[in-house]
Amino acid sequence: MASSGKKKTTMAKLNREAKMRERRMDKAARRDARKQLAADVRDGVVPAPEVEAHDPYAPGGEQHTRPPLTASRDRA
Repeated sequence: MASSGKKKTTMAKLNREAKMRERRMDKAARRDARKQLAADVRDGVVPAPEVEAHDPYAPGGEQHTRPPLTASRDRA
């Protein structure tokens, strides 16, 4: 049988579906990489990554201070 000559799906929908498939594959790859890293750390193949917490008060940290508020108006 011959197909009808009319296309049923728009290019926009095809592009959205392709983008969604790509995102799912990227997400699966990231998930697999995390699982592999966890297995390697557990087995002692790779040392555990150091998680650096942002501490603005640590030496070399970015600490922005404001000048203290003062009452500069004279009340008469």
